[in-house]
Parts: sequence; C-alpha cells; structure tokens
Amino acid sequence: MSIPKSFKEFEQSLSLQAPPPDWNETIQAMWFDAKGDWESSHNIAQDMHDTNGSWIHAYLHRKEGDKFNAGYWYRMAGKNFPVISLEEEQQQLVEYFLAQ
Repeated sequence: MSIPKSFKEFEQSLSLQAPPPDWNETIQAMWFDAKGDWESSHNIAQDMHDTNGSWIHAYLHRKEGDKFNAGYWYRMAGKNFPVISLEEEQQQLVEYFLAQ
C-alpha cells in the first residue's frame, strides 16, 4: 500500500495489521498512535531528532496527560501548546505529514 493521500485514506489503512515498511517514520508513528499503540508511536518519535519528532512527541505526552513534558516538546518543535482537541491535533499532524 502506498502512502495515503488523505486523512480518510490514512484512517482506512488502520485495518492493516502493521504500517507498510516503506512509509516514512512520521506516518508510521501516527499510524501506531491511531491504532492505540502509544508505546510504539513514542519509540519512533523518540528516535526522530527533528521538529517533526518533537511535535509528535509533544502530542503523545499531551495525550497521556503529561502537560509539563508536552510543553517542553511543543517548544522544541516551535509550536504553541494547542487549544484544539486531541482528535483534531491528530488529524492536523497526519495531514501535515502526508503533505510533505
């Protein structure tokens, strides 16, 4: 399966057992998150030493309720702490990474 072209296609990919190995790490991290596998998503984000990894890392810590740690990672990503829902941020992240 090729990289999804839209958030809807991304959601459809969640029926797979695993993300295709040729997907980039940002999409794989968000796929694991959407499947409810926080740990796998976090492991990928931790190994990404760029602003994309920091943004995913921030979102994941926000999701787990660790506002302090999330705030640090949002600053590292150059982002403000969001006022949107986690679901909206998840979609925003996926759409941003699909557009890259």
